[in-house]
Amino acid sequence: MRVGNRVNAQFQLDSMGEVPQLLAAAAELGMLGPGELRAAEVVARAIEQRWTRPDAGVWELHDDFWTHSRLACVAGLRAMAAATATHGARLAANWSGPAVAIMAALDKAVHPTGWQRAVADELVDAALLPSVVRGALPAGDPRSEATVAAVARELADDGFVYRFRHDNRPLHEAEGAFLLCGFWMALTAHVRGNDMEAAHWFERNRAACGPAGLYTEEYDVHQRQLRGNLPQAFVHAGMLECAVRLSGFANLGGIGSSGAQ
Repeated sequence: MRVGNRVNAQFQLDSMGEVPQLLAAAAELGMLGPGELRAAEVVARAIEQRWTRPDAGVWELHDDFWTHSRLACVAGLRAMAAATATHGARLAANWSGPAVAIMAALDKAVHPTGWQRAVADELVDAALLPSVVRGALPAGDPRSEATVAAVARELADDGFVYRFRHDNRPLHEAEGAFLLCGFWMALTAHVRGNDMEAAHWFERNRAACGPAGLYTEEYDVHQRQLRGNLPQAFVHAGMLECAVRLSGFANLGGIGSSGAQ
């Protein structure tokens, strides 16, 4: 008998990229103190030590050199470099240097359809979408543009988005669509300046909740029913971020549309 969740022994590099994104957002609001700056430096050192090693990624899969994990780190490091530019070029270089090294290594993870999910895996993955939203690369980067198009073409169905293709079966036979991925598509469209498309993705996935207004992890597109864990925190977080971004409320707080969100 096995008890517990195997993820307690996994390492997810993408989570380390999200920390400096949050700290950079705090800096934009004038809330980056000495303690937060030290935390960012600790995370930067950890990223330098770990990004060359495989990790489980956001989907908690087998260890691999997941592209989305490394792009999350690039986004966080670049956001911190921009946030601390006023503190001096030397300090900003603490974050921009590792970001350049990671991007150079990711040259091996580019496919004609954009970013591939890992160096040795040419499939597209919806987990690559946040790199567009978080500012890992400049807006309009051809690799990111191709990735967004590939996700919409290969992983979307009736306004919902699946994580990735498991095998040759139809997408819905492997698992349900992931509501978080639908909200990522909404945010991606918003960042790319297509607010009508963003509203479409948002409203489609926002409506896929239960009677109590709670979201599950997955949604069965064909049977029109909730699937997976209930409630799922990261789906609610994605929905709330979409609501804030698409309403324009975030700009009132000084949080920009590029860099850390």
